[in-house]
Amino acid sequence: MRILLDNNILIRAAASPGGLAGALLDLVWDSHLLILSMESIQELSEVLHYENVRKLHQLNDDEIQSFVQTVMDSSLIVFLEENAIPKIVPHDADDDVIVATAVAGNAEILCTLDKHLHHKDVIEYCTNHNIRVLKDIDLLNELRERKNETAE
Repeated sequence: MRILLDNNILIRAAASPGGLAGALLDLVWDSHLLILSMESIQELSEVLHYENVRKLHQLNDDEIQSFVQTVMDSSLIVFLEENAIPKIVPHDADDDVIVATAVAGNAEILCTLDKHLHHKDVIEYCTNHNIRVLKDIDLLNELRERKNETAE
């Protein structure tokens, strides 16, 4: 499957590799294709450097760079034309990049905890592009179920 993990998931994976988000990222890398854009990778790096986020993950600059590089190296990077990003997300235009990345990367799933991306207009738009919008626990359960089915 082609899966876009929003930065709120990736940042939690960096902060707690043994937690839910870390397990999800491992499952995606194990058997699926992670879809990202340069815009989302740039935001990931910036947010990981925020002081309040640093307190959470306790990574130094080299460790942040290593995590971001690993994410880049393990993902399909799609390129977005800035003026071709449709206005989809009510109340948070910055999230339009996430939806555009999912569409450009032919993602099947957009995984996020961002309430703006779970808005009915976004869900409808994504559904029209054959993209399901899921929360991390729902995707984790689905991927574990699939993995167990194929192991049997």
